[in-house]
Amino acid sequence: QVQLVESGGGLVQAGGSLRLSCAASGSIFRINSMGWFRQAPGKSRELVAASPSGGMTNYADPVKGRFTISRDNAKNTVYLQMNSLKPEDTAVYYCNADILDRGWRQRLYWGQGAQVTVSS
Repeated sequence: QVQLVESGGGLVQAGGSLRLSCAASGSIFRINSMGWFRQAPGKSRELVAASPSGGMTNYADPVKGRFTISRDNAKNTVYLQMNSLKPEDTAVYYCNADILDRGWRQRLYWGQGAQVTVSS
């Protein structure tokens, strides 16, 4: 069984920084893409940043230049460094990962979500 566990998040003032982590564990053979999404109250879940396996990272326009996605493949972990936070960044942040497990099943997994609240 595979699971993603997120950590980080919390309350920060506008202009501050936070870092989210998401660790994958279980019967993993290979992790392909990893990424971060967010969902604000009353809005649909939207892509924040993505890190394809062996490919270039990409970011949603609202976070370009402020957020950085990175991966530690040895730890099966993806990070989201968020700088210059704005109140409109307030949302629940979810990580996801496209994983091939040791039973040769491939699917998309999601983390449990982490609340990020930015006060003005």
